[in-house]
Amino acid sequence: MNVTVARLTVRGLLGRRSGILLLVVPALLLLVAVIARLTADTPEDLAATVLGRLGMGTLLPILTLVVGTGVIATEIEDGSIVYLLAKPLPRHWIITTKLTVAVAATWLLAAVPTLIAGLVLCGTRDGLAVAYTAGTLVAGTAYSALFLLLGVATRHAVVAGLGYALVWESLVGNFVPGARTLSVQQWGLSVAKSIAARGSIEADVALTVAVPLLVVVAVAATLLAAVRLGGLTLAGEE
Repeated sequence: MNVTVARLTVRGLLGRRSGILLLVVPALLLLVAVIARLTADTPEDLAATVLGRLGMGTLLPILTLVVGTGVIATEIEDGSIVYLLAKPLPRHWIITTKLTVAVAATWLLAAVPTLIAGLVLCGTRDGLAVAYTAGTLVAGTAYSALFLLLGVATRHAVVAGLGYALVWESLVGNFVPGARTLSVQQWGLSVAKSIAARGSIEADVALTVAVPLLVVVAVAATLLAAVRLGGLTLAGEE
């Protein structure tokens, strides 16, 4: 990890308009949790809807898409990445540093609000708050690596990311059960299910399948992003 690259990445991520969206997403989750707590007769029963479907199913992919692509895609589009590539830094250092920033931002802006929202909704009942937080941590890491790869691989990273998150996971996954095996959301829910009390969280992927897939996607996406970034350097030299 390179401290200078990390500092520049954080500054660029928070200095753009996307920084506002990064604050809106956790604020929305907390707002919904508070409203549910104040208005529902049994707010504990809404944990799966608020933390699972809204938090992990909708807000987490949007947040990680903004963060994962934002740490590098904008630099590639405006050409400022050239100045970074001109430095004597291994390309994998640049990628791992930007991924570290993306994951840290995701954990801060998604996992922490999930924990707070879970405690607001159901306290420590059935370990739901901690379970959904753990699911958000692991799913957020995989999403960050995947969307970072898209940010390096294509100029249409946001469109491609939305296609995966909204079309594949939300639309196809709801009607084709087999597609859920390739859903980062379901992998995160599997981890959450293993932590919460039995029967309190449903997941369509076994833990023994979800954990290896989370690791493979995170590692493979990081390696491919480093290779792709090296290819951009070669193309520029040619």
